[in-house]
Amino acid sequence: MPTADPSPAAFLESLRQVLPPGALLAGADIPERHHQDWSGAGPVVPLAVARPGSTEEIAAVLRLCNAHGVPVVPHGGLTGLAGAAQPLARGIVLSLSRLNRIERIDAATCTVTVQAGATLQAVQDALAEQRLQFGVDLAPRGTCQIGGLLACNAGGLGVIQYGTMRAQVLGLECVLPNGDVLPLRALPKNSTGYDLAQLFIGSEGTLGVIARAALKVFPAPTARRTALLALPGFDAALEVLTLLRRRLPQQIAAFEIMWDDFLGAVKRWIPVPFPFDPVPPVAALIDVSGNDDDALEQVLEDALAEGMERGWIGDAIIAASLDQAAQLWQLRDCVADLFTHMRPVNFDLSLPIPRIAEFRAAVQAALAARWPEHRAHYFGHIGDGNLHIIVDAASLPAGATAHDVEAAIYAEVPPFAGSISAEHGIGTLKKPFLDACRSAAEIDAMRAVKRALDPNGIMNPGKIFD
Repeated sequence: MPTADPSPAAFLESLRQVLPPGALLAGADIPERHHQDWSGAGPVVPLAVARPGSTEEIAAVLRLCNAHGVPVVPHGGLTGLAGAAQPLARGIVLSLSRLNRIERIDAATCTVTVQAGATLQAVQDALAEQRLQFGVDLAPRGTCQIGGLLACNAGGLGVIQYGTMRAQVLGLECVLPNGDVLPLRALPKNSTGYDLAQLFIGSEGTLGVIARAALKVFPAPTARRTALLALPGFDAALEVLTLLRRRLPQQIAAFEIMWDDFLGAVKRWIPVPFPFDPVPPVAALIDVSGNDDDALEQVLEDALAEGMERGWIGDAIIAASLDQAAQLWQLRDCVADLFTHMRPVNFDLSLPIPRIAEFRAAVQAALAARWPEHRAHYFGHIGDGNLHIIVDAASLPAGATAHDVEAAIYAEVPPFAGSISAEHGIGTLKKPFLDACRSAAEIDAMRAVKRALDPNGIMNPGKIFD
């Protein structure tokens, strides 16, 4: 059990003793970036920010915090949208920014071993030098960190081909709240009891701290093509996806859908060339990959031609250069820029793929019945059933809250057997709605795991559930 709370000054002095000079920040020295994450929750100044540079230093910090009952909130790149990294005034932030080394790339076994604070972009760049690639990609790649991506089981653009972060993991090194270390075991096959590392993926820092990871990587394809398609509706998008899967098995690197409401917002606010006029009901942004440039382009052109003949595709643009491909991807990667033009209430839903359009219609009807003037924008990684919604709170009448909008949308999830979080996690913002997609027995089981690994409740308390 924790000892009686020490004075803040005495506790901070104890932390300074187990960290190198300059690795503990307190008071006015705490950067504002550690006051909040991207969720939009109000800023909170933590007691201190500890910046360990090794697994041993993480263990020493957690051991002290556990002994004195001081809460710990792990911080990665702070790009989360669910409030999982919101600090506590009575607790410390444990920043992983100094644990940023890419320790080993093994091209022969297609693995990379990295510290948890390495950014996704740094990993991607290091792998590219050896003609390898990582299976997960998302827009804030220059900021988000591997530990955070694991903590929320991020997905992003490549899930249709490679799976979520969970599918990339060979082993993790994790530090328990009492300072014990679960060592990294990077084995492709290991059937020796419970897979403890998997417990930490998606746990949002509530069970301990991920310090290092051994991850799968893949040979980088030598050919890649990007295309933007104008489609008459979502059913046509499913037909095109099926067609591409048949023509290009295991070669679809991304299949992103944007409805006209999202495209209209991009056209209105983002200074990038817009290729279609008028805005189509649905647009699909696709990447396909392979190892023969001419053959890949020919198969893609033939597939799109068939889609046009069948009436599934109204218009199509195949990027003629890497610059044009990047320009097309700006239409999808500009979400963070869209946020600056609205008061966003964000949703990250997982649904059975064939029922996504039906779910969208149900949500539109529910929102319109309550707030006829509301503005909502729909897009997502439809190849893996991930629908994103942005509701602009500025379009709602006075008195309507984000919680009201969340309650209205999450009420539509259970009839569709969906999930309220596909890749962003639960944090604090989705916590009141966890029972919309998890049974009482499931939540009780998760609570039991939490009590077993963190009996004093110091790890990211108040996140996922109380």
